[in-house]
Amino acid sequence: MRFIRQSRVLITALGLSVLCVAPVHAESGDYGFWTTLKHLTSPPKADNKVTAAQRVGPYPMLANPSNFPQSFKPGLYWSWQKVEMAPQTGAVCGDGSPYKFFVNRVPNTSNTIIYLEGGGACWGYQSCSGQSGIRGARNPNGIPDNYMSLLNPGASLVSPLVVRLHPWTRTKSQNWNMVYVPYCTGDIYAGDKVAVYSNPSDANKPLVWHHNGLCNMRATLGWLKDNLQRPTQLLTTGCSAGGAGSLNNYAAIRQDMAPNKGYLINDSGPIFTALANGSEQDYPSKPLQALIRGAWGLDAGPMGYLQSRLPGFNPSDLGSLYSALSSHLPSDRMGHTHFWQDQNYSAYSYERFYGDIINAPDQASKEARITARWNVDTGRLKTQLASLNNVGGYFPQYRAVNESHCTTIIEFANADIQEQNLQLDHFVNNVLEGSGPVLSASESSDTADRNKPFNLLYYVLGQLL
Repeated sequence: MRFIRQSRVLITALGLSVLCVAPVHAESGDYGFWTTLKHLTSPPKADNKVTAAQRVGPYPMLANPSNFPQSFKPGLYWSWQKVEMAPQTGAVCGDGSPYKFFVNRVPNTSNTIIYLEGGGACWGYQSCSGQSGIRGARNPNGIPDNYMSLLNPGASLVSPLVVRLHPWTRTKSQNWNMVYVPYCTGDIYAGDKVAVYSNPSDANKPLVWHHNGLCNMRATLGWLKDNLQRPTQLLTTGCSAGGAGSLNNYAAIRQDMAPNKGYLINDSGPIFTALANGSEQDYPSKPLQALIRGAWGLDAGPMGYLQSRLPGFNPSDLGSLYSALSSHLPSDRMGHTHFWQDQNYSAYSYERFYGDIINAPDQASKEARITARWNVDTGRLKTQLASLNNVGGYFPQYRAVNESHCTTIIEFANADIQEQNLQLDHFVNNVLEGSGPVLSASESSDTADRNKPFNLLYYVLGQLL
């Protein structure tokens, strides 16, 4: 009898603790008190499994073999758990090592955030191998099992969107199930090509690199469908390459996961229009896009597949993704955000493609020439988004950390548009909780941002980044 009484006390205490971390008001997709208590001992089961038809055809969702080691524990909550995919699923990192992602589950809601990790891009030996000083791929040596530990804050503490107990920034996804999708293929989650890059130091040891981002995403989605419940609300997001990946994979994620409500926030991963018959002056991203189409095998399969999942997408205009998503998913709320003074993604976009940047006499001149092209591309995107009712654009100027790259990392503060008294929180919450047209705003001057007091936290993080 004492054991029974103690068990009841324990279960009640666990239930009360669940309610303490739950949002103040119930969200669509939240479970009631007694259902949450039940989930502590009997986790919710998958109710949207991959169908037989989805396991065949172009880019199928393939499951791990039945004898493949499974470390995921469905009833282990509030903890990052590794999910490793077998090579039979088609998932693999760039260096050929196993692909892994991470799940942090809660018992009190079906709502879910899928966060795609940022971290550069690559298209050659130097950039894909991780050589020092080269802007290139993240995780060139694969993904360790303890990737989401506090010893790797670049992942585990990257953004308030995936930090449940962030000390000062709050957003509703912190109460949701979380899926963290690491980045290890250098292709903004879009590629499908095994490339062989010559080693400049040893011709007999080339780098065999798997630009395998699209297949990794398909395998990840297949596992989520086979093992977790269908989300009532689903946010797909990420910064930098993860922002671009959230954009180019959103149509398939949305259709396959089948939430009642879908949200997209692309942070600092713009995919610009760059028409083949246009000039580089008018479309500065044209040389980059021409290169990656071949390097990552985009035109050989991924572009046709994306077009099949997203009517209205024009493979010859990658920037048509925004308008195609807007018209195809009119009930979804979507947003794009990046800084006008971004010197990171912009450098990837132009630095190695234009002689006047390569041969700039000093760093200030180089940055000015990069920014001038970034402003052309950003200005066109800003105008494009302003015409879309359900896709908002939020463009602050500058933040003194990480080269003004990624608005949602570290905290939401200081990604503000002071001219309109707007904070990034306003934009994120408008996407996730607003009605009517999604908020659009832009800042015209960086003077106020650059005049802010010295920020010790940003200085320290800047040194680490």
